Amino acid sequence: MAFIAKRAVSGPVSLPAPVGGWNARDALPNMSPLDAVILTNWFPATTECVLRSGYTRFATGLPGQVETLMPYAGGTTNRLFAISDNKVYNVTSGGAVGAAVLTGLSNSRFESCNVTNSAGTSYLVFANGADTPRLYDGSTFTTASITGTGLTASKLDQPLTFMNRLWFVETGTMKVWYLGTQAVTGAATAIDISAYAYKGGYIVDHATWTIDAGDGVNDHYVIVTSKGQVVVFQGSDPSSATTWGMKGVWDIGSPIGKRSMYKYAGDLLIICEDGLVPMSQALQSSRINPKISLTDKIQYQVSQVISSYGSNFGWQTVYVPHLNQLWLNVPIETGKNQQQYVMNTITGAWCNYTGWDANCWLIYNDLPYFGGNGFVGLAWNTLADNGTNIEGFALQAFNNFGKAGKLKRYTMSRPILRSNGSPAILAGINVDFNIAQPTTSLTYTPVSYGSWDNALWDAATWGGDLNVVQNWQGINGVGYYAAPIVKVASQGIQTTWVGTDIVMEEGAIL
Repeated sequence: MAFIAKRAVSGPVSLPAPVGGWNARDALPNMSPLDAVILTNWFPATTECVLRSGYTRFATGLPGQVETLMPYAGGTTNRLFAISDNKVYNVTSGGAVGAAVLTGLSNSRFESCNVTNSAGTSYLVFANGADTPRLYDGSTFTTASITGTGLTASKLDQPLTFMNRLWFVETGTMKVWYLGTQAVTGAATAIDISAYAYKGGYIVDHATWTIDAGDGVNDHYVIVTSKGQVVVFQGSDPSSATTWGMKGVWDIGSPIGKRSMYKYAGDLLIICEDGLVPMSQALQSSRINPKISLTDKIQYQVSQVISSYGSNFGWQTVYVPHLNQLWLNVPIETGKNQQQYVMNTITGAWCNYTGWDANCWLIYNDLPYFGGNGFVGLAWNTLADNGTNIEGFALQAFNNFGKAGKLKRYTMSRPILRSNGSPAILAGINVDFNIAQPTTSLTYTPVSYGSWDNALWDAATWGGDLNVVQNWQGINGVGYYAAPIVKVASQGIQTTWVGTDIVMEEGAIL
């Protein structure tokens, strides 16, 4: 009796979009199907992946790299300042900037805080460790008169308010200095932590940390050194031994950048060699448990960029509440080619953004601003990057589709998107753990959508609700594992990614 060999039968499989986010920790065969090996400019929301929004140039005409953004908050008066080419500019109103409001600075890398003195005057205090600290009272810039035994005022950096006092770090030393209660000038007193931080080095950053220690909410003063030692103080009056004391010294990874600490919800985050770590968990674990890091799922990538680019200027964390996003600014190069590693604060899923070359960030009036080369940008504003296309790329996790050990041929792919336009789409497939990205470029020409009472009826193209876009594309791949590729380009339209259908033929065990 003769047997006739049957042809392999094609069949579809369906995958949700990788809302589990970017995974740079687990072995490629062990990733969840909801994860992605690469997830660029796709934000993993709770139910779908969203192509990020773009940015506009809010203020232009600045003379160089904007390396500091500072807010002034004095009652009902709010102003935004940018520091570029060692000069301060008022960029509150946006548009083309005028003349600098303060010149003659040594560099553009300042830290700042707002404080109100005993007379009720609100000040913006800013310092850089090279110039004597400056003050702004809502109308005038002045140089702060600060004195102290053995103090060189120009070495003061990183102004901070704690317990109604203004504190500074003395750059390159183990000393912090504090002023009198509600004072912005006058005599300063030093605290030398070298006896506590026994590994040596110098102070990199300091911050306030509000925690519930079991007996109520308590404020702590936190100092981190270049050797990764954290010294914590608690109390209200540093001049009194009865109301002030050192709580402990802990070891963590060395901090990255002078903007390494950031207040986030009820915790204090620190960028260090261990990743982006909540202080509350870092001090409890003493580096024993690496999974305490918020960046645990992308830790291998974070470790690589810290090792390669940790000395570059621009490391910073920023939380954007209305987007449910936490951004870690990663300066691949100083002054250009920065990226943002982005966490969904609801799910903890990660992705990365490219195309926003940001030296520094500031949330001002609840919106995310960044300093670029000659401009101040407003991020997540409009659906284009300063009038250019936004491109998203994803390589989803490799999958054997329940057929481990069987060779399979992949012939067609259909990304399922929702959009109010027609984005350029490339569907592809990588097999057997090849993570190379396709070199095919996408061309997208923006469509001008009509506006009511202005566009011609039956002639204009109208934007509207998001509609399903699902078109089959031919792909070609033979392997045991496969990872879908979805690449899009668009401008002026919304695009989200819901899932992907793939057609495959099942082969034999070879």
